[in-house]
Amino acid sequence: MPIPALSVQLYTVREALEADLDATIDRLAAIGFTRVEPYNFVATADALAAALARNGMTAPSGHAPLLSADQDKIFEAARKLGIDTVIDPYVDPAQWTTEEDIAATAQALNAAAVVGEKYGVRVGYHNHWFEVETDFNGRTGLDVLAEHLDSAVVLEVDTYWVAVGGQDPSGLLRRLGNRVMFIHIKDGAVDRDNKSQVAVGTGKMDIEAVLAAADAVNVEVGVVELDDSSGDLFDAVQESLRFLKATA
Repeated sequence: MPIPALSVQLYTVREALEADLDATIDRLAAIGFTRVEPYNFVATADALAAALARNGMTAPSGHAPLLSADQDKIFEAARKLGIDTVIDPYVDPAQWTTEEDIAATAQALNAAAVVGEKYGVRVGYHNHWFEVETDFNGRTGLDVLAEHLDSAVVLEVDTYWVAVGGQDPSGLLRRLGNRVMFIHIKDGAVDRDNKSQVAVGTGKMDIEAVLAAADAVNVEVGVVELDDSSGDLFDAVQESLRFLKATA
C-alpha cells in the first residue's frame, strides 16, 4: 500500500529533547527517520537546525502557536529550519461550539497565511478531539473550518483524535480531500488517556484504512506521534516506523 513520506513529531520525545537536543535528534536519525516535525521551535531554532543538518534530516512542517504568539518570529525561525508549513496545533475547545467562532478562527488563520506568504511559508491547523465532537447539520467543526479557510491554508488531520472524537478518520480525510496535506498517525486505546497510546499497528486504530484514505487525497507527509505512553517512547516510534515501512 502506498504511504506518504514519514516524519516524527518531536513532542513525542520532548523530555529527551529538552535534556539533550543533539543526542535526541541523533537517536531519531539512527532509528531511521529522515524528517521531523518540531514544536515551539523559535527558541531552539539554531541548535535544531545544526542537529538536523548534521544528520541529513529535514523538517517539512512544524507546530507553533501562530494565533497567540509573534508570527514574524515564528516564520523567521521556520525559514531558518527549512520548514515549509507552520501548523497551529491548538485553539481553545470553547471556540469550537458555534459556527461563528469557528469562522473567526478560520479568518485568523487566513490572516496568518498572508504573513507567512511573505516568508515563503504555508499555514495549517492541527486538530484534537473537540473539533469533531459537535454536530453542525452533519458536519464536524473541522468541516466548518475548511469551508471558511482560504485555499492557501491547509489541514493536518490527527487521525487518532478524530477517532477519539467519535468520527471515522478515513471518511473525514476523504471528505476534506486535498485540503489535507499532513496527517498524524498514532495508535492506542482510542480514548483521551495519553498513556494508553502505543506504537502504530499495536492499538485499536484501523491504520490500513487511514493510509488508504491518505493516499486517495494525496497527503504529503504522515507524522508519527505519541502524546505520551506507558511504555518507552523511542521504542514506540521505532516500532511505528518499522510497521509503516512494512505496510508500504
